Amino acid sequence: MTGDREQQNMTQTDIAHLLADAADEVEIGIAPVQAVIQAGRRRRRARRWAVAAATAAVLAGSTGATLALAGLRGGDRQTGVAAGPSTAEARHVYRPQRTPLGTGTDRGSDWRVELTVWGAPRDRAEAAGQLTAMRKFGLTKMVLPPGPDGLVNRTSYYASLYLGDDRKPRVLVFDNVEKWDRMSGRDVSFGALPLAKEGATGSDRLAVGRVAGTAQQVKCTWKKDESTVDLPVAAAGSPDRWFLCLAPEGESVKAAEVIQ
Repeated sequence: MTGDREQQNMTQTDIAHLLADAADEVEIGIAPVQAVIQAGRRRRRARRWAVAAATAAVLAGSTGATLALAGLRGGDRQTGVAAGPSTAEARHVYRPQRTPLGTGTDRGSDWRVELTVWGAPRDRAEAAGQLTAMRKFGLTKMVLPPGPDGLVNRTSYYASLYLGDDRKPRVLVFDNVEKWDRMSGRDVSFGALPLAKEGATGSDRLAVGRVAGTAQQVKCTWKKDESTVDLPVAAAGSPDRWFLCLAPEGESVKAAEVIQ
């Protein structure tokens, strides 16, 4: 009875102090479910990377494993569009951000590879305007969505080859994403195609790809195990660095890896 009276006489303040004292003695660890999710995200590094033709397209991580990328969707899917400038023009909806990735002369013809990043339209009207601008830019229906709905709230990027006097770009690699899936560590993703006009055949000697923003050097290896080193560059509109490798005529790019 005495104990009952003591409990009845306890005030809310007393109870709060007792609960606080009990909480101080409890050690809360990391939730095992969250740890499993984080481990799963580290393992699932595949990224959806569209390649404009049959090509050697791989994803290589620090383990050296390779995975075909054509048509795959990444495991770390993230949705939503970050708030940014209000006008479509300021967001580069109708005019992309452009970054040169490499230039040269091959068999008497000048060539250059350029990355274009198109900002995400916020509604169907903006998307329709962007689709029209993309067509005028020279992008064909092979690399464009069938309608504007496929562009709403999505950023599009294209690495394209311009050869000689041809103003129509040959798209090497492209993608359309709700939010960039950032590369990290020694991740490498690339596509390789012939240094030639659309429809022409040849060895896959021109490789274009992206790496983490911390990567300083990328080593490209040919099928005969000869190699070259490229210095990746920062690209406007992209959180990652981009690189370009060109194998000698008759060779093909077999692999690419971050070495520094």
